[in-house]
Amino acid sequence: MNNNSPIGVFDSGIGGLTVLKQLIRFLPYESYVYLGDTARVPYGNKSDTIVKEYAQQCTEFLLQKGVKLVVVACNTVSAVALDTVRELCGDVPVIGMIKPASEAALRSTINGKIGVIGTRATIHSEAYALGIKDLLGGGEVEVFSQECPLFVPIVEEGMANHQIARLAAEEYLTKLKQTNIDTLVLGCTHYPLLSRLLSEVLPDVILVDSGEHSSVDALRLLAEMNLLAAPREVFMQKHPIEFFVTDVPSQFFDLAQKFLGFAIDSPKTIDFREFAKNG
Repeated sequence: MNNNSPIGVFDSGIGGLTVLKQLIRFLPYESYVYLGDTARVPYGNKSDTIVKEYAQQCTEFLLQKGVKLVVVACNTVSAVALDTVRELCGDVPVIGMIKPASEAALRSTINGKIGVIGTRATIHSEAYALGIKDLLGGGEVEVFSQECPLFVPIVEEGMANHQIARLAAEEYLTKLKQTNIDTLVLGCTHYPLLSRLLSEVLPDVILVDSGEHSSVDALRLLAEMNLLAAPREVFMQKHPIEFFVTDVPSQFFDLAQKFLGFAIDSPKTIDFREFAKNG
């Protein structure tokens, strides 16, 4: 692990690209290894035991790539398996999504009413509700949580701008509209790809992107550890990123290039069964 080692990022699918985009924004000189567990997306409807197993496999893969930092670009893993990842990583630092977004939500809210949307696993874990209240130290704040299980498959299918997405958003957010929240935590890294729609449904609510705030934490942490890559000339056409997936969905390559805004190499497919044998 040294300054030139890559940053490892993993998610259940394409949602982690929202985190990767923010990492590139704040850390443009770094190289990256991105792993999307597309064969097993979504994680949000899986049991804690299965999520921990998947998180372990993804983490071990990134560690074998010699990464200097692991960014858990998945709120479900951050909610139920972050300790598992940290235990595996040892001296390699780990950044999750929950704490940075919780801190940002508290900085944002004026009326003390914060909404959180996420997968079933994230919402049922109460990671955000408990995390926000712990950070507040017993102060007055209300957290209103809503699971949105259809959002991930909608995004994975490239239907973020489809009428189906709007119908789902209006269905899920009806109750939150009635709570008078002024801040909404996007508690899944797929959800920023729906941010325009969410702002239309909740026009007076500030959206908190966990990827943005976790990337700021990554910058701060690497600077403190003297592990920042040396400045170099940056060409926006392409960044030094290795993409790995556990299956190649038809949407991944096109959506990745469209969302990131530059050409990428075709993702390589890995099979965790083979990886386990050879690892």
